Amino acid sequence: MKKLHKLVAVIMTSMLTIGTTSPIYAATTKSSQPFDDISSSFARQNIIDLAKEGIIDGTGDRKFEPKKNVTRAEFITMTSRLLKLQPVDSDIVTFSDVPRSAWYYGWVQAGIHLGIVEGKGMNQFQPDTRITRQEAAVLIVRALKEERDSSANVELPYQDRMKVADWAVSSVQVALKLGLMRGDQGSFRPNDYVTREETAAILDRVFKDSYWSKVLNTTPASNIQLGWQNASTTAQYIATIKQSTINTLVPRWFFFDNNNDKPLANYVDSSLLTYAKQNNKKIWAMLGNRSNAEWTHTALTDLVRRDNIIKQLTAYVKSYGLAGINVDFENVSPQDRLPLTSFVTELTKSLHTVGGVVSIDVSPDLGTDWTDAFDYAALGKAADYVVLMGYDEHWDGDPIAGSVSSLPWVERATNKLLTSVSASKTILALPLYTRDWTIRTSGATSEELSLVKQGQRLRSVWSSKSWDSNLAQYVATYTQNGLQHRIWMEEGRSISSKYLMAAEHGIAGFAYWYIGAETADIWTSIRNVNRYSSY
Repeated sequence: MKKLHKLVAVIMTSMLTIGTTSPIYAATTKSSQPFDDISSSFARQNIIDLAKEGIIDGTGDRKFEPKKNVTRAEFITMTSRLLKLQPVDSDIVTFSDVPRSAWYYGWVQAGIHLGIVEGKGMNQFQPDTRITRQEAAVLIVRALKEERDSSANVELPYQDRMKVADWAVSSVQVALKLGLMRGDQGSFRPNDYVTREETAAILDRVFKDSYWSKVLNTTPASNIQLGWQNASTTAQYIATIKQSTINTLVPRWFFFDNNNDKPLANYVDSSLLTYAKQNNKKIWAMLGNRSNAEWTHTALTDLVRRDNIIKQLTAYVKSYGLAGINVDFENVSPQDRLPLTSFVTELTKSLHTVGGVVSIDVSPDLGTDWTDAFDYAALGKAADYVVLMGYDEHWDGDPIAGSVSSLPWVERATNKLLTSVSASKTILALPLYTRDWTIRTSGATSEELSLVKQGQRLRSVWSSKSWDSNLAQYVATYTQNGLQHRIWMEEGRSISSKYLMAAEHGIAGFAYWYIGAETADIWTSIRNVNRYSSY
């Protein structure tokens, strides 16, 4: 992350001070400023400029109340607006003291999903608690993704440096270095509360900095956002796509078939072709094998049959105007490792002649028979994209209960794939489902839940949940019919954590299994994390 350079000297002269005589401003009319009570504020121009941008607002009746202290909810709201984030109406409530009905609910959720802000104690956010200067320093430095000195050798140039909490020392140092906050008369006063005018001054210094001004006003580069259709009609699929970030559609249209005369089944829907063309969406139609190892072996090793399938797919890509084919084979025998690579190689060469691309879905390399068919390095060279299915860490039928997609597991899988496949060809697929595990002494069983059903399930029972920072997931528990149930939850915060991790590698994009299983707020979280990861 590029470091935020020191602000120019003219901004430094208006450093955050408390008790300093306010500058004298020229007389202004009420109509020239958004609030009637800011004329004598040292941050008058900061307030005017941020209000114009919609980053801050008043308290009603044309009042700003510049000397009023800022609450934790207010500070994260203004910071999130500065970062051009959107409020997230999460289906899953994070804090017991931040109800969905609260005006700041979506802003707190946006901040917590990206790790900008944290709670205060067990399941509490304390939204109405006034924020101190040292807390403000920590939050703004974290929001800007600035590196902090974790050593114990940080020396602050303040008389009251011993009053600065250990957890805030490095952030206070960075805030000073960047010109965002400064003390007064040799003191930082870490436990003093921040006022509304002081907050405006801090945020406006970021907003007007030459580097951050450019960053905040730059539209993030587009990446691949791929969404599989599953268990939905075309109309339902399109309706969900309209609300999403998806730019690459993957309908389940082509399958190997055990028919010598017609080895490729075709389920193309013209209405989706029309929608995609009219709305600038790409279609990478899925080629599946129905999880049939025998049919797959025949299709891959019978050279005449394989050639016919490739020719037919190429013709379909050309005639339907498809952007490509997404190869999704499951239960491929280890003996077909080389034939699979050859098939993908030949398919890619053929599709390139008509402007199409090939992506292939692969499971994480676990060193088992399930993944022996994937020659990751060879497939990475042959195909245009490799889609890593970052889910099924614990699967249907697994006797051990656990997460579908914990952050450490996905990170290991991503790192391993990137040793064989370039980041520019890698797409990480994230789950829009989870599993409700029933815990028995004889072992665990599970039921797959869409994210919609997950929320409905947990609201229908008395349950408790806690955030597992190691897994980057909430774990919910409840008891029904005398049996304990456990859900490793997937929602905006867990998905954002995995997205941020993978985005650091500069991968080509993300995919989601499956479209229609998510709650609407997921797309807001993804828009936020996509923007924030670009900073």
